[in-house]
This record gives sequence, C-alpha cells and structure tokens, in this order.
Amino acid sequence: EFLEKVRGGFTGVMGILRCGEGPTVALRFDIDALGVVEDAVPEHRPFREGFSSVNPGMMHACGHDGHAAIGLGVAEILMAVKDGLRGTVKIIFQPAEEGVRGAKSIVDKGHLDGVDFVLACHITERTTAEDRASDISAGTGGSLATSKMDAYYYGKSAHAGGDPQEGRNALAAAVTAVQNLLAIPRNSKSDTRVNVGTLHAGSGRNVIPEIAKMELEVRGKTSEGNIYMEQWAQRILRTAAEMHDCTCEVKKMGEAFLLESDRPLMELIRDVCEQNLGTVKVHPQLRREASGSEDFSYMMKRVQDQGGQASMLRILTETAAVAHNSRYDFDDTDALPKAVKAISAVTFRLL
Repeated sequence: EFLEKVRGGFTGVMGILRCGEGPTVALRFDIDALGVVEDAVPEHRPFREGFSSVNPGMMHACGHDGHAAIGLGVAEILMAVKDGLRGTVKIIFQPAEEGVRGAKSIVDKGHLDGVDFVLACHITERTTAEDRASDISAGTGGSLATSKMDAYYYGKSAHAGGDPQEGRNALAAAVTAVQNLLAIPRNSKSDTRVNVGTLHAGSGRNVIPEIAKMELEVRGKTSEGNIYMEQWAQRILRTAAEMHDCTCEVKKMGEAFLLESDRPLMELIRDVCEQNLGTVKVHPQLRREASGSEDFSYMMKRVQDQGGQASMLRILTETAAVAHNSRYDFDDTDALPKAVKAISAVTFRLL
C-alpha cells in the first residue's frame, strides 16, 4: 500500500504529535543507505546473524538504519507520555542525507517553519579515551561545508582509426578536468577537500567517446573555503571542455553548510542526562568536532535563523569498521537504547 506513495523517490516520512499549546520540537532521523556492496563473510556479524542487506550494491554502511530505529523508539515513548506534553513534536524520517539533498527539500517545503527546537543524532565510532567513557555528546560542531556536482561532457563520436580528426573526445576532456581538480591550490585560510568519485564514458575501444559523466564534491572548513573550492572546480570543468573542443554542463546536486550546535540546548541535554538518566554519560566536551559534512545543517540554519535552537547529538559506540566500509556494523545493544532514552527525555523536558 505504500509503494505508490514513494514512487519517484518520495521516501521521506513525517509524523506529527500535537499536544496543545506550547513549543514545537522537530526530531530528524536520516534513513538512506549507501551504494556499497556489503561483505558476505562469517566475520561480518550482520551476514552471520541474517540481517545484512538484501539489496545488492546497497548497504546501511553509516548507521542510518540505527537512526530509523531510534526515531521509532522515541515515537513510541512520546506517545506513551503524551498526556504530559504541551506543544508539538515533528518526527522527520529524512531521505537523501548522503547526497546532502534531503534536508534542503524538507526545509524548502516549509516543514521547519515555526519550529523552536530541532534535534538530530548520528551514531559515531568511539576514537578517544573520552569517547570510550561516554555514551553521547550533547552537540556537534566544526563539520565541513560542501558542494556536490555532476559534470556532463558532450563531444562528437568518430572512428578512432579512420577519422580521429572528426571526433571530439569527451573522455579526454573529463580526464583533463580530473587531473586539474586534484591539483587545486591549497588555501591558507581554510582546510579544503576535493574528490572525483565516479567517471563514466565511452562505448568501445575504437570509438571516440561522445559523452562523459563525472560525479565530484568539494568541501571547506569554512563557507569561504568551500566557495573557493567550488569556484576553482567550476572554472576547471569549463576550461577542460574548451581544451578538447567539447561542451560541459554542471549540475549542483546538493550542498551543506557549517554545522554548529547551540550551547544553551547542549547544556540542557547534558543536564537532562545527568539529572534524569544516570545510565547515559555525556562527553565532557559538549561540542564534539566533526570532520565530514551533514545536511542537517540546512535544518539547523532554518531554525536558528528564526530564533530557535538546534543541536546534533553524537551517539558514541563501538563499530566493526569505519563508516562507508563494506564491513560497517555498530553495537546496537549499546547505542540504540541510550539514544532513545536521551532524545525522548530531552524532548519531554522541552515540552
């Protein structure tokens, strides 16, 4: 009964619990998987115990299946205590975080308008002694701003041996772009990143490639750093096309801002856990640094711009491998109950 509703990629779900007058709290849980082939070896616990991916080439390699489970647990608890709440809860199950597109679509639809507090969480590998002594961090900061782009090169096919002068090699243009993208000068004002993740072109060894498609991303520790990288990338993509007498079309596929949690909300999270949840230990550093990018920043910015507060909790636990790895797995018996308790209790305090 649900397949028709999600046709065309409409896979987000939002549940709203209305409990009279009061603040509005939005809770975001991302649900998408990754294009990773999951390991099918006995050492990989999900395969061994029968809950690995059933879709070849798609895997929950970043813990988003755990996030969905946390959201369902929080929903069940809040429904059980709804008579004690005053206000509104929006539980948002968000698609397309991995391409940093889903949050923007939700913000553009107006679902964060009028929200006073917005929370999210992410399961995160314990890497330090402080992490190993903690269950959650009350907030996240320092993540990278990012822009995701697809570049399409259009040339002209021809016989590679008989009439090479008649062709315009789209693959050559794309390869020229790749080499120069990876050589963008560093910036002393911001850490930066660039990556070309895919390149597809050509139809045969004796045919000059007419079309090439590239998927790439840039990132910056500051918004200015990301803009610097994007401007360089756009210029390189266009110039590489001109060098090989091709044309280039660049499509912006997603982007994310810097991620900065609000200190008053982080302090409230810590106080709730310390006063009401003795089994959930909060990291001594309220704001835990993040090295990746996160499109929850779109939701945060929307709520913060209208005077509200936002925070992203890190659910600290042991993992079998780093995120986006084919053997990724996390300690669900440790992470999930503590995350459900913390987010439910914080929401109850806010309302």
